[in-house]
Amino acid sequence: MKKLSIFFVCLIFIAPILFISGCGEKSQRSAYQLVLTYDDQTQTAQGACVIDYFNNSENAFDNLMFHLYANAFSQQADGSVCKPSNEDKTYPNGKSYGGIEISSVKIDGNAVDFSLEGEADMLLDVPLQTQLFPDEKIKVEIDFSLTLPNANHRFGYGENAVNFANFYPIACVYEDGKGFMQDGYISNGDPFFSEVSDYTVSVSYPQEYILACGGDSLKTHQNGKFITSTFSANNVRDVSFVLSKNFKKLSQKCGDVTIDYFYYADEDPQGSLDTATKAVKFYSESFGEYAYSNLAVVQTNFVHGGMEYPRLVMISDTVSGEDCDYVIAHEIAHQWWYGVVGNDEYNEAWLDESLTEYSTALFFEKYPEYNLTYQQIINGAEGNYKFFLQIYTKIEGEVDSSMLRPLDEFATEPEYVHNIYTRGILMFDTLRSQIGAKKLMATLKGYYKKFAYQNVSSEEFVAYFSSKAGRNLEKFFDSWLNGEVKFVYA
Repeated sequence: MKKLSIFFVCLIFIAPILFISGCGEKSQRSAYQLVLTYDDQTQTAQGACVIDYFNNSENAFDNLMFHLYANAFSQQADGSVCKPSNEDKTYPNGKSYGGIEISSVKIDGNAVDFSLEGEADMLLDVPLQTQLFPDEKIKVEIDFSLTLPNANHRFGYGENAVNFANFYPIACVYEDGKGFMQDGYISNGDPFFSEVSDYTVSVSYPQEYILACGGDSLKTHQNGKFITSTFSANNVRDVSFVLSKNFKKLSQKCGDVTIDYFYYADEDPQGSLDTATKAVKFYSESFGEYAYSNLAVVQTNFVHGGMEYPRLVMISDTVSGEDCDYVIAHEIAHQWWYGVVGNDEYNEAWLDESLTEYSTALFFEKYPEYNLTYQQIINGAEGNYKFFLQIYTKIEGEVDSSMLRPLDEFATEPEYVHNIYTRGILMFDTLRSQIGAKKLMATLKGYYKKFAYQNVSSEEFVAYFSSKAGRNLEKFFDSWLNGEVKFVYA
């Protein structure tokens, strides 16, 4: 997620402190079938999720765990989705709550007891009647209902659009030695972590709406006052869609990829679509071919600048001009870093966000017509980071400049933004100066190919980059990630 263009990140202090064929692709993966009916009169939805869950670990399971991220919007979880300084932008009509309610769970057709766990019931624990061994599948059926908050956020409805993201039960990642990863939803960053799966989604909605989705359209039909659209998306970490009565649409090809731009308040929609097309072209040439047949770039009501999902990126209707181009380029880079090469965004956010922010700088280096040079971006990042250190030192007395820590250990949003985005881009620029631009780009391309559709850890990242650089980069990365690299700001 791109919260702010780095050239304007200092404004945070003015407000309150303020087909790739996958080399690493698993032979089998889980599959989700989602059926959803949305009622815009009550702002609710009825849903069913059938999951053919595949155990690709080396352990036998007695239970399965699922994230219920939608419950972050419940009254019980008040404060989980935004900082107090962002409440007015998130809830322009006053505080509003939503969530997900689980009505039944079946395992291979048999009803089972289940329990809701964790803060604000954001975890679903499903016991298994018999153990699920490695390389075995099991069918899980979950019936649920949703209440959408009136919120300009990933999940919720606003003045112009309805966002359905992180709304359905999604399996927790299992890591050997750690078990099911159960980190919750907090306001810092993008607190998500998932494996790639195959999806088929069928959504029914009032006929006045237009659907923007990240997937391949299978069929659409009208049933009375409702339209039902079905789409599929394979080998993706999750699925999302946006509904709006006001959408206009422009489309453009980039090779075999179709880029669809859905908008309602863009003064230069063709310019935005051109930026998106250039971004897909540049990242494909630089890192490896875009992995899917289409990409939806969707303008919507969203509190931050933008948000990435596989095959779909949200662009806030509050950004325009140069900021809009920056956000589009950033969010599309996430299709490579997070979308295909995944990571634990809660505990190791730098792996996708820092690299995505640096990739954005590389994009503008390639396209000088935007009048934003690579060196301007780097100089801006350095200046902003020094300003952050200066202000924060005066307020707090000291600054934690480490990057490798969980989202809940960043005390404030400025601390998260400056260490993950701003410090991150400076780290990769320094790496380029040490190993050379050509070797860096070759390493990024190899990294994408080797780890496609996998989740990467910091240790794997550093080991791979060291092997391709021909030198041990462990000390280099440690010094940046642990905060040892200091900046003089006085």
